[in-house]
Amino acid sequence: MKVKIHGAGSIGNHLAQASRRMSWSVDMCDIDDEALIRTKNEIYPSRYGAWDESIGLYNSSNVPVGGYDLIIIGTPPDSHMELARSAVKEGAKVVLVEKPLCSPDLKGGQELFDEAKAANCMVFIGYDHAVSKSAVKMYGLLESKKAGSVQTLDVEFREYWGGIFAAHPWLDGPSDTYLGYWKKGGGACGEHSHAINLWQSFAHRSDIGRIVEVSANMEYVKDENVDYDSICLLQVRTEKGVIGRIVQDVITRPTRKWARAQCDGGYIEWYCGNKPGVDTVIESLNDGEKSVTEVTKTRPDDFFEEMQHINEAFKVGDNKNSPISLECGLDTMLVIAAAHMSEKENRTVKIDYKKGYTYKSLTLKEE
Repeated sequence: MKVKIHGAGSIGNHLAQASRRMSWSVDMCDIDDEALIRTKNEIYPSRYGAWDESIGLYNSSNVPVGGYDLIIIGTPPDSHMELARSAVKEGAKVVLVEKPLCSPDLKGGQELFDEAKAANCMVFIGYDHAVSKSAVKMYGLLESKKAGSVQTLDVEFREYWGGIFAAHPWLDGPSDTYLGYWKKGGGACGEHSHAINLWQSFAHRSDIGRIVEVSANMEYVKDENVDYDSICLLQVRTEKGVIGRIVQDVITRPTRKWARAQCDGGYIEWYCGNKPGVDTVIESLNDGEKSVTEVTKTRPDDFFEEMQHINEAFKVGDNKNSPISLECGLDTMLVIAAAHMSEKENRTVKIDYKKGYTYKSLTLKEE
């Protein structure tokens, strides 16, 4: 494939290297020439050993238009919709948008969905954990129902965001980027929305239904420089009546990325990075039988798995069953928007998927 990447920050470099591992042709662009210089001289060689001279670097004002199979949007969330819709119009066969898909106002979501469908363009959202080998292992265990039916589901992404700033040493802190502003897609609810997306992915494989009710408790940090949620606690209910919990924060040290499906015949747990370079999946049955699967990986492997997943969908021309499809990413955005509404109104918010991907889909539950 021929690939164009918007954004030469950390995520753009990861996806460029993953694309090159696929032997794809890559061009990167950014509105800031300093970002391109930093990519070539610092980020890429420090992470992957040496700069790849085959990668084209362009200012966004003069990057080629047309002729790309895959266009990747690796810019801040509040710029995603304009660039993604432009990529569809440009004629890309596949578009990958980094998570979260958009800002919590949901603007442009329904339009992107409609335009991509009309153009027969497959759109993916960058929830790479949902296509990891460990997540795929958990999907298989949930679908097998060896542990029985899921009674409740918990997913946590608790991670101090110092690691993000360590990967972006040119930033002084959250106020320097969208991360410090929840309305731009930052904060715990947006940046760590892997947990919401994984909850939805595990729920789908468990056949317990989509999230239709969200009750949120969120801790906001607001001053003259920032306005973001540092802690996001969600209680959710599915259309089949199953309740569960989602926790996301930017304060926990050491990191805890974990999921547990409590079933009537046992439990299944998923751990990301519970040991250095290892993901773990545990199935424990009530009769005492227990299995442990460990998956060894590196951080670049996460993005390589994502590219392989996209390539497989591209080859068959269908991403309807993908946990990182546009539909799944929009479902995640509805929960993000509902979370902020719930905290603001101190009420449970209901989601009606029949009304599309706009705020019209969200209503306060009658007391």
